[in-house]
Amino acid sequence: MMVMGSGCGAFPEARRQDFKLPHWLHALVGCLLILLAWQGALKSQTVYEPLHREVYDYLSRLSQRGVIEYDDLIKPLPRAYIAEKLREAAAQPQLLTALEQQELRYFQQDFYREDARARGDASGEMQKLHYLGKDSGGRYRLLSYTGPLLDLNLSPIYGIEAGDNDGKSQTHRWNGLYLYGRLGEHIGFSLDFRDNREEGGNIDVDKAFTPVTGVDAFYFPESNAIEYSEVHTTLAYDWSWGSVTLGKDFLTWGHERNGQLVLSRKAPSFPFVRLDVRPTDWLRFNYFHGWLVSNVADSAEVYPTLLERQNSFKFREKYLASHTLTATPLRGLDIALGESMVYSDRLEIAYLMPLMFFRLADHYLSRRKNAAGSNAQLFFALSSRNHIKNTHLYTTLFIDDLSVANVFNEETQINHVGVTFGASLTSLPLANLTLTAEYTRTNPFVYKHFIPTELYTSSSYLLGHWMGHNADTFYGKLNYRLRRGLQLSLWGQKLRKGEDGEVRDQYTFPHKPFLFGLNRRDSYWGGEVSYEITHEFALGARYMQEEIAQELAEGDTAKHTRQAFYFSIYYGR
Repeated sequence: MMVMGSGCGAFPEARRQDFKLPHWLHALVGCLLILLAWQGALKSQTVYEPLHREVYDYLSRLSQRGVIEYDDLIKPLPRAYIAEKLREAAAQPQLLTALEQQELRYFQQDFYREDARARGDASGEMQKLHYLGKDSGGRYRLLSYTGPLLDLNLSPIYGIEAGDNDGKSQTHRWNGLYLYGRLGEHIGFSLDFRDNREEGGNIDVDKAFTPVTGVDAFYFPESNAIEYSEVHTTLAYDWSWGSVTLGKDFLTWGHERNGQLVLSRKAPSFPFVRLDVRPTDWLRFNYFHGWLVSNVADSAEVYPTLLERQNSFKFREKYLASHTLTATPLRGLDIALGESMVYSDRLEIAYLMPLMFFRLADHYLSRRKNAAGSNAQLFFALSSRNHIKNTHLYTTLFIDDLSVANVFNEETQINHVGVTFGASLTSLPLANLTLTAEYTRTNPFVYKHFIPTELYTSSSYLLGHWMGHNADTFYGKLNYRLRRGLQLSLWGQKLRKGEDGEVRDQYTFPHKPFLFGLNRRDSYWGGEVSYEITHEFALGARYMQEEIAQELAEGDTAKHTRQAFYFSIYYGR
């Protein structure tokens, strides 16, 4: 019995017809937004905090020590929610270390406006303009404006990282702007734009087998350089028990530290519509619908241009729908169940319904013809914080395909799953010391599919874990915070990766075993020191050594050792 995923079957009988969103659906969406405007008292505007900010790790450490309750399964999180958690921590100073109290005051400067609005501070409604200096919370900004209708914050982005990669010099420069604020009583907005240039001897143009986010870059062979741009933006409407967001940004799912199985930052960000509902303290619901990049040319959309031998074409449309229900039966324990569907060619109304069971919708739409169907996933997460003192235990299960009836039959079993087990211990035995250990395994053919437009990818990069299928990895990290903003990290990783195989292998029995084929075995270790002098302005240095052992068909093993070290200074990472 096929429970989830792509399954086996013949190739599609016919291509789906093009589809346009009907006018009645446009009207329905408009009516829903009008109705939402009348919902209850406002809690605060939704502006999402960028994923690289240190406040996420700070709140995570406090939650695993039992100081606060914290829901960070799906990120980024709204700044108003983060400000609420900081207030919870401030109400219990006796539970914080001396360093954590310093860090709390530092973060409160950044979230001063959100905190003031939540407390109903009427003085905050006065018109105030700050530029090239500190705002009302004491945080340095390029420009900050506070008024009864508009809050606006503008920061520059500039950074340079330079170093040596395997004996050759390499640099990375980036610059841009970060803007966020609120409009009226219900609307929050943000914009993060930056240009990047990397150049030097050993640039990773494809950024394939690495946790670094993939890019769509221009390559300049004469200088061995790449250039690319990034933009993240959101426009959100908030009411007392939820929010709806239109944006283009990263969405991550899971507590993993070395790459998430479900949704990670491996693929570039994509546009989406997001709905978050929090009807009670113990139950949360998230839904989003994303527009992915298929990189598959549509042969029906090719036509000549005025340039000879230069045809115009379009890519096939590709989408991702996902929803998650998270319950907290007791303090510190979160249980989450989610489902997603990658589909293509036309926008399906069934996947725009947040409460729809996507797998059954696929059965309806495909008439149970596998080659006419889409690619479904099921996932589960369990998180336990401070049930063991100062410890966070977590696990994620990602199911691409699973045959329950044949799970113990090696001849016919389908077991395309990935799993992560992780643990983090903080402030034991030393205050401000955090140890993280994690194991992740992906069975053969997880994330794979025989229809190119329905691969679990966007812009040809995996939406899930960066190491792909048929692999596993042990990861450990030791982090020590010496003072506010100054921290030292040491980390190591052992990774095994089997062959990719052929598409037909996924549908041939018996299935190939875990780590089939010629293996690649990687050992990584490294260290990093960083000092955030003031908000967003930081210095850093990092070192990494990688040892690669690749099995060869002749029975030999090719080995290579690579070292890299970099120094960086930036305002806005």
